[in-house]
Amino acid sequence: MSSRGKKIFLAITIIVPMIIYCYIYYKPIIQNAPFRKADFVSMEYKWGVKDSLENSYNSATGEYQYVTSADSIVRKKVFLKSDDILYMHGKANEIGLWNFPDTIGKKSAKSMAVPRYDLFFKYKEKSKHVVIYGDFDGNPKLLDAAVEMRKVIIETLNQAERRSGK
Repeated sequence: MSSRGKKIFLAITIIVPMIIYCYIYYKPIIQNAPFRKADFVSMEYKWGVKDSLENSYNSATGEYQYVTSADSIVRKKVFLKSDDILYMHGKANEIGLWNFPDTIGKKSAKSMAVPRYDLFFKYKEKSKHVVIYGDFDGNPKLLDAAVEMRKVIIETLNQAERRSGK
Protein backbone atom coordinates (compact mmCIF):
# COMPACT_ATOMS: atom_id res chain seq x y z
CA MET A 1 0.00 0.00 0.00
CA SER A 2 1.32 3.40 -0.91
CA SER A 3 1.86 6.25 1.57
CA ARG A 4 -1.16 8.11 0.24
CA GLY A 5 -3.30 4.98 0.57
CA LYS A 6 -2.20 4.55 4.18
CA LYS A 7 -3.20 8.13 4.99
CA ILE A 8 -6.61 7.68 3.39
CA PHE A 9 -7.13 4.40 5.23
CA LEU A 10 -6.14 6.06 8.53
CA ALA A 11 -8.55 8.95 7.95
CA ILE A 12 -11.43 6.63 7.07
CA THR A 13 -10.91 4.21 9.97
CA ILE A 14 -9.98 6.57 12.81
CA ILE A 15 -10.61 10.24 12.12
CA VAL A 16 -14.00 10.04 10.38
CA PRO A 17 -15.60 7.77 13.03
CA MET A 18 -14.24 10.04 15.78
CA ILE A 19 -15.79 13.10 14.13
CA ILE A 20 -19.11 11.27 13.70
CA TYR A 21 -19.00 10.10 17.33
CA CYS A 22 -18.31 13.64 18.62
CA TYR A 23 -21.13 15.04 16.51
CA ILE A 24 -23.62 12.42 17.71
CA TYR A 25 -22.52 12.68 21.36
CA TYR A 26 -22.23 16.47 21.76
CA LYS A 27 -25.07 17.71 19.54
CA PRO A 28 -27.90 16.93 22.04
CA ILE A 29 -25.85 18.30 24.92
CA ILE A 30 -25.32 21.62 23.17
CA GLN A 31 -28.89 21.82 21.87
CA ASN A 32 -30.47 20.96 25.22
CA ALA A 33 -28.33 23.22 27.33
CA PRO A 34 -30.76 24.84 29.77
CA PHE A 35 -28.97 28.18 29.97
CA ARG A 36 -28.52 29.42 26.41
CA LYS A 37 -27.96 33.06 25.59
CA ALA A 38 -30.74 32.93 23.00
CA ASP A 39 -33.21 31.89 25.73
CA PHE A 40 -32.27 34.72 28.11
CA VAL A 41 -35.31 36.56 29.48
CA SER A 42 -34.09 38.75 32.34
CA MET A 43 -31.68 39.20 35.19
CA GLU A 44 -32.35 40.58 38.65
CA TYR A 45 -29.64 41.61 41.07
CA LYS A 46 -30.36 42.80 44.60
CA TRP A 47 -27.96 43.62 47.38
CA GLY A 48 -27.97 45.10 50.82
CA VAL A 49 -27.41 44.42 54.50
CA LYS A 50 -29.28 41.55 56.14
CA ASP A 51 -32.80 41.24 54.74
CA SER A 52 -33.14 44.84 53.57
CA LEU A 53 -32.15 44.66 49.93
CA GLU A 54 -32.59 48.34 49.14
CA ASN A 55 -30.27 48.21 46.12
CA SER A 56 -31.63 46.45 43.05
CA TYR A 57 -31.54 46.09 39.29
CA ASN A 58 -34.06 44.42 36.98
CA SER A 59 -33.01 44.00 33.35
CA ALA A 60 -36.57 43.38 32.13
CA THR A 61 -37.86 46.76 33.32
CA GLY A 62 -34.53 48.60 33.42
CA GLU A 63 -35.22 49.76 36.98
CA TYR A 64 -31.97 50.49 38.80
CA GLN A 65 -32.11 51.65 42.39
CA TYR A 66 -29.28 52.12 44.82
CA VAL A 67 -28.45 53.97 48.02
CA THR A 68 -25.57 56.44 47.84
CA SER A 69 -23.03 57.04 50.60
CA ALA A 70 -25.11 60.08 51.65
CA ASP A 71 -28.09 57.74 52.30
CA SER A 72 -30.12 59.06 49.40
CA ILE A 73 -31.94 56.69 47.07
CA VAL A 74 -31.20 57.02 43.37
CA ARG A 75 -33.69 55.58 40.88
CA LYS A 76 -32.85 55.30 37.19
CA LYS A 77 -33.86 53.47 34.06
CA VAL A 78 -30.83 51.65 32.73
CA PHE A 79 -31.15 49.07 29.98
CA LEU A 80 -28.51 46.52 29.05
CA LYS A 81 -27.45 46.04 25.44
CA SER A 82 -27.32 42.58 23.93
CA ASP A 83 -23.50 42.77 24.16
CA ASP A 84 -23.78 43.30 27.93
CA ILE A 85 -26.08 40.31 28.28
CA LEU A 86 -23.78 38.19 26.12
CA TYR A 87 -20.79 39.22 28.25
CA MET A 88 -22.55 38.41 31.54
CA HIS A 89 -23.88 35.12 30.18
CA GLY A 90 -20.41 34.15 28.95
CA LYS A 91 -18.84 35.03 32.30
CA ALA A 92 -21.54 33.06 34.13
CA ASN A 93 -20.71 30.03 31.97
CA GLU A 94 -16.98 30.54 32.50
CA ILE A 95 -17.33 30.92 36.27
CA GLY A 96 -19.81 28.06 36.54
CA LEU A 97 -22.77 29.97 37.98
CA TRP A 98 -25.16 27.25 36.82
CA ASN A 99 -23.44 24.78 39.18
CA PHE A 100 -23.51 27.06 42.24
CA PRO A 101 -25.62 25.97 45.20
CA ASP A 102 -28.76 28.05 45.79
CA THR A 103 -27.28 29.57 48.95
CA ILE A 104 -23.65 30.46 49.53
CA GLY A 105 -23.00 31.16 53.19
CA LYS A 106 -25.59 31.29 55.90
CA LYS A 107 -27.88 33.80 57.49
CA SER A 108 -26.21 34.96 60.69
CA ALA A 109 -27.82 36.65 63.66
CA LYS A 110 -24.43 37.71 65.08
CA SER A 111 -23.60 40.70 62.95
CA MET A 112 -25.95 43.47 61.89
CA ALA A 113 -23.83 44.47 58.91
CA VAL A 114 -23.57 41.21 56.96
CA PRO A 115 -24.03 41.93 53.25
CA ARG A 116 -26.37 39.80 51.18
CA TYR A 117 -26.52 39.49 47.39
CA ASP A 118 -29.32 37.93 45.34
CA LEU A 119 -28.63 36.89 41.75
CA PHE A 120 -31.54 35.72 39.62
CA PHE A 121 -31.08 34.76 35.97
CA LYS A 122 -34.31 33.88 34.16
CA TYR A 123 -34.36 31.91 30.92
CA LYS A 124 -37.31 30.59 28.89
CA GLU A 125 -37.20 27.10 30.34
CA LYS A 126 -35.18 27.46 33.54
CA SER A 127 -33.93 29.98 36.02
CA LYS A 128 -31.07 30.20 38.48
CA HIS A 129 -31.36 31.98 41.83
CA VAL A 130 -28.30 32.28 44.05
CA VAL A 131 -28.17 34.01 47.45
CA ILE A 132 -24.70 35.00 48.64
CA TYR A 133 -24.10 35.96 52.27
CA GLY A 134 -21.04 37.97 53.25
CA ASP A 135 -20.09 35.72 56.18
CA PHE A 136 -19.22 32.72 54.03
CA ASP A 137 -16.66 30.38 55.57
CA GLY A 138 -16.81 27.41 53.19
CA ASN A 139 -14.87 26.59 50.04
CA PRO A 140 -12.77 29.67 49.13
CA LYS A 141 -12.91 28.82 45.40
CA LEU A 142 -16.70 29.00 45.51
CA LEU A 143 -16.57 32.33 47.31
CA ASP A 144 -14.04 33.70 44.79
CA ALA A 145 -16.26 32.62 41.89
CA ALA A 146 -19.32 34.22 43.51
CA VAL A 147 -17.43 37.46 44.18
CA GLU A 148 -16.15 37.50 40.60
CA MET A 149 -19.70 37.07 39.23
CA ARG A 150 -20.89 39.89 41.48
CA LYS A 151 -18.10 42.14 40.18
CA VAL A 152 -18.97 41.32 36.57
CA ILE A 153 -22.59 42.33 37.16
CA ILE A 154 -21.65 45.57 38.95
CA GLU A 155 -19.12 46.54 36.24
CA THR A 156 -21.68 45.86 33.52
CA LEU A 157 -24.32 47.92 35.33
CA ASN A 158 -21.87 50.79 35.84
CA GLN A 159 -20.98 50.79 32.14
CA ALA A 160 -24.65 50.73 31.15
CA GLU A 161 -25.34 53.60 33.58
CA ARG A 162 -22.51 55.68 32.10
CA ARG A 163 -23.82 54.98 28.60
CA SER A 164 -27.30 56.12 29.53
CA GLY A 165 -25.85 59.43 30.78
CA LYS A 166 -28.57 59.99 33.35
